[in-house]
Amino acid sequence: MNISEILLLKKIRIPVLIFFLSISASCGTDAFAKDLNELITEALCERFIFSKYPHQVICIGDQLCVSKDLPRFYGLRGFSPAWITDKGVSTQTHELIRTIRKAADEGINPLDYHIDGIEILLKEITGSYLKIDDVPIKKLMELELLLSDAFFLYASHLTAGRVNPETIQKEWAIKNQHMDLVRILFDSLDKGNISYALETVNQQSPDYQRLKKASESYRKLAENAGWPHIPKGPKMKKGDRGARIAILHSHLKISGDLGQTDEKNPRLFGDILEKAVLRFQKRHGLTEDGVVGRATITALNITALDRLKQIVVNMERWRWLQRDFGPRYIVVNIADFQLNVVEENESILKMRVVVGKYYRQTPVLEGKMTYLVINPFWIIPQKLAEEDMLPLIKEDKEVIKSKKIRVYESWKNGALEIDPGLVNWKIVNNNGFSYKLVQEPGPLNALGHIKFIFPNKFDVYFHDTPARDLFNREKRDFSSGCIRIEKPVELAAYLLQVDTNWTKQKLLEAIDSQKTQIISLSNPIAVKILYFTAWVDEQGIVNFRNDIYQWDKQLAEALEEKTPYQQDVNKR
Repeated sequence: MNISEILLLKKIRIPVLIFFLSISASCGTDAFAKDLNELITEALCERFIFSKYPHQVICIGDQLCVSKDLPRFYGLRGFSPAWITDKGVSTQTHELIRTIRKAADEGINPLDYHIDGIEILLKEITGSYLKIDDVPIKKLMELELLLSDAFFLYASHLTAGRVNPETIQKEWAIKNQHMDLVRILFDSLDKGNISYALETVNQQSPDYQRLKKASESYRKLAENAGWPHIPKGPKMKKGDRGARIAILHSHLKISGDLGQTDEKNPRLFGDILEKAVLRFQKRHGLTEDGVVGRATITALNITALDRLKQIVVNMERWRWLQRDFGPRYIVVNIADFQLNVVEENESILKMRVVVGKYYRQTPVLEGKMTYLVINPFWIIPQKLAEEDMLPLIKEDKEVIKSKKIRVYESWKNGALEIDPGLVNWKIVNNNGFSYKLVQEPGPLNALGHIKFIFPNKFDVYFHDTPARDLFNREKRDFSSGCIRIEKPVELAAYLLQVDTNWTKQKLLEAIDSQKTQIISLSNPIAVKILYFTAWVDEQGIVNFRNDIYQWDKQLAEALEEKTPYQQDVNKR
């Protein structure tokens, strides 16, 4: 090996360089004096040395291997093959191939993992192991690389997702789990047990597993044309009769919402059918009135194939997350408009929430709730002051007084409070709006009586609200990004239950005082703000929600895009 070849190794770890030097003396010796393992080892060595792409090598033809773990993996192995033995393709190989062929069960495409190239090479090299010449050795080496790259790509998709969440949601703020895939594969193959590696990388949460099971059912439904489309027409309710009722009957029977049936007259909307409609409405987050109106018909007419895609998208979201949220946490599902307090896998407090509008979306994030504020002031964010408050003030400047808003001359620390009556609000515009607006505590305060803080870069928090009627709406996306909660006193009492100084009664007395108080939590709690439009509850009921931020659509499109290895090397 000459100096120029060594220089090519500058991006490869030192142990790999040492290995190259150690084998260099054997290069060029009689091929027939070596066994199959040694020949493939030399072929792998040369492929890595002469790779034109940092941390990547050509797998076969013009296809790049995608995984950056390959150099480290083969360096640890001394570049000996992992999947090929002197007797041919190992049993570990066939188990990996069987797993990849079933990748669709995980909502991902087997074609993303070289399966076509692997199977073509397997056919070409069958019966060629006794021929020690250039052609079969090259093909065996390429098969070796494809198999390793397939594992690392498949494993990374299972452990971290196929799509980078930041490409779908720019303000992504949740840490993913990390697994040392090289060490997992190395140890598994060293023990001759690839099953261990495959099981380790696919240790998914119970929520994921339930969705996976549901995907199997919906895949079968989609393959069998799903359920019938309900034509336009008037609302359907108990007591109605007709052909559309019969179609509704058939639909709900196929979807599993209708168990018992009145076979004597399926054209009649009776008690049993009404219960089925109520069940359908509940698991789709619709108003539970038993009446099949516009919203219910819209949900009914979403096809089984589209519901399957919705499930697959949400399986991907679970792969982005840690598998275990810990023993105690608060989780908000934005798309469901719900907050849930969980302890030891048991739900102990639930409530409705209001989340951000489409153009002021609540971000997906995680944090640690550390304190709450009784009777908070509301420092109105500058963007809201410009876009929301200024138009109201221009229309009627008395709104400042009626809403008990203080005006400060600027956002600088120590800025002086000024008399709003001295400001000519008619000539103030968005570009020149430099005032800071602060709303005093009280019954009119937009944050209500309590706000709950879990520090994060978005300045998002939970808070009470005087607009209580919004919690009765079916679709609750009215906020500017923060989360309004239905039961603030109950949540505060739960968080402070370990502190004997704060009973529920004392909380109510503190609120009545209208004095601002900051209360630190002696037992901070994890907070997860997530976005799921499909899930399966512990009773096995499949739930769907509307894609209020259109994130499902973006993710579905991203999941269908080709993986990098399918791209032409010449275009890079």
